[in-house]
Amino acid sequence: MEITARAPGKIILAGEHAVVHGCTAFASSINLYTSVTLRLLPEEEDTIEIQLNDVGRHLSWPIERIKKVLSYIGSPFPSKPRPCSLETVEALAALVDEQYSPGKEVTIASGVSALLWLYACVLGFKPVRVIVSSELPVGAGLGSSAAYCVALSAALLAFSDVVNLSIGQKGRVIFEEREIDLLNKWAFIGEKIIHGNPSGIDNAVSTFGNVIKFKSGCMTRISAKMPVRMLITNTKVSRDTMALITNVSLRKSRHPDAMSSVLNAIESISDEWCSIIQSHAKDHRALSTNEVKLAELMEINQGLLISLGVSHAAIDTVLRTTTKYKLASKLTGAGGGGCVLTLLPTELSEAVLEKLVEELESFGFQCYTAGIGGKGIEINVNGDP
Repeated sequence: MEITARAPGKIILAGEHAVVHGCTAFASSINLYTSVTLRLLPEEEDTIEIQLNDVGRHLSWPIERIKKVLSYIGSPFPSKPRPCSLETVEALAALVDEQYSPGKEVTIASGVSALLWLYACVLGFKPVRVIVSSELPVGAGLGSSAAYCVALSAALLAFSDVVNLSIGQKGRVIFEEREIDLLNKWAFIGEKIIHGNPSGIDNAVSTFGNVIKFKSGCMTRISAKMPVRMLITNTKVSRDTMALITNVSLRKSRHPDAMSSVLNAIESISDEWCSIIQSHAKDHRALSTNEVKLAELMEINQGLLISLGVSHAAIDTVLRTTTKYKLASKLTGAGGGGCVLTLLPTELSEAVLEKLVEELESFGFQCYTAGIGGKGIEINVNGDP
């Protein structure tokens, strides 16, 4: 039997940086996915094989080599998510370095470490083949690592004894709510191996889908009723998220009153965005009115983010280009590069969109179109269960 799980990426719609200071942010799933296919191999093969399609890497280890590093684990414990100690993270990194010299691909290498930990904890030391492919760029702020950890956790749990494998139409595996919660917890552990101290927003959005509102550590799942389509432009400019967050905090310490006003304004935008996308437009005119409101909020939000000092010349280039087409844009995530969102009204023609994308790509940027608020994790069985 073979299991394929796919999980969506995410975008921050509003509230980036303000969320660090106790304000509301909200994030949405997007219909760009990472897929993980897992197949159990015959016992006599005694290997774990990992195929990373998007970087053209194929890795494999004898099971005994994995056991040597993780000998203390013993039997698998899929129902009890267990953090990976720093010592074990370092041991796994050394193991991965034996076959994978990452260079600049550190996130991918740490992703392999996360795979090995989740595999041993959830499945034990069974011979397996794991194939990973993704539509999401790595390190662009679109939740690629979270989508990977969610899809991986789902595929592993589907083979474990803690999931009641209920198979619906077309081989779709149906997880119960408690099983979905469990895979989200395992995915968060994988995210910690990759990023150290993530918020948990990315894996939650990828697991449950739709929209999640986040404030002071509390997450609320929201159902978006308004269809929204975005152009996502990846500037391909890498950024130091921690440095950007630190600089905002320093600016706040120097100008507490002014910065508090900016952060409160961003929170108001988040709340209004949330209210609009939860409303159901009764006709096309009402939908267009809501799209105008969202566009205005994006423009205001971007201005406020500029005042926080987190924009970048590449982001400004995207903004100038989309403004020529009378479209509203804002950065998403940490800023300082990364990705920019552009709202695509329902009345925008495909010809105009193609012209815009061509112009943006002439700067060396990479563009994706994506709807927001779609499904979370999806799991399918290939072959006989």
